[in-house]
Amino acid sequence: MVRIGAFLVGLFFAGWLVISALVGAVAFVTEPPAATAEHEFHLHPKEVDYSFNGPFGKYDRQQLQRGFQVFSEVCSACHSLKFVAFRDLKGIGYNEAEIKAIAKNWKIKTPDVDPKTGEASTRAPIPADYFPHPFANNVAAAAANNNAIPPDLSLMTKARHDGTDYVYSLLTGFTSQEGFKNEKGQEILKEFPDAKTPTGLHFNPYFANLNLAMAPPLTAEGQVTYGEGQPKPTVDQMAKDVAAFLTWTAEPKLENRRSAGLATIIFLLIATGLAYMSYQNIWADKKKAA
Repeated sequence: MVRIGAFLVGLFFAGWLVISALVGAVAFVTEPPAATAEHEFHLHPKEVDYSFNGPFGKYDRQQLQRGFQVFSEVCSACHSLKFVAFRDLKGIGYNEAEIKAIAKNWKIKTPDVDPKTGEASTRAPIPADYFPHPFANNVAAAAANNNAIPPDLSLMTKARHDGTDYVYSLLTGFTSQEGFKNEKGQEILKEFPDAKTPTGLHFNPYFANLNLAMAPPLTAEGQVTYGEGQPKPTVDQMAKDVAAFLTWTAEPKLENRRSAGLATIIFLLIATGLAYMSYQNIWADKKKAA
């Protein structure tokens, strides 16, 4: 009886799920969800060719250093890198002396405690420190950024779909909402008059809800001065470089991981070949006898 009862209860719930799915499917077909500006006008990130794309790609250290320069001179005023330490910059080609100088001259100080009074204080960062947050707390961050808290960028390219391309597209995607059209040729304010960007926000079709509090951070060629022999610092180039740098902050061991994966595949192929030849040798006599 217990088994029959359990079977009937399970059958009831299974039937209920099937009926609910059918009702939902019918409702979706007969009453499709209303179109929204976010769905109709949101753009997928532009594809960019980076040196680290593909299974055999490697980081361009010069590009990573340019990207770090863009971050330090532009992005670090609002955004943090809480999972990256100054000494990690060795991975993009800086030596120990350069890292010490970068940490010592970093414009944001590291929170500390005065050993004599026990009161909160600050000090110049050292290579072992993680990049300090530009704001004391989230309240201060929101107050300085139109009630929006700038996200930490350490893992941003892993937290977003097509992360590197997303960062690049977002930085270069600020545009006027007036007259903006999607791929179908529809004009946003004609199709959705209520979708006008609120005061204090900025229209960007690569952002999920089309409007964000961050103003365009890269606005003019030469905003960051690159060293001799480097590409011209156009907005497009600076966006590519900082997107590459943020890919490195999210995946500093990318090259090692790919090398290990390639070695593993080669090992498995060789082991499979040896196992097959051993199988053929061991069973050869028995196959002849058969």
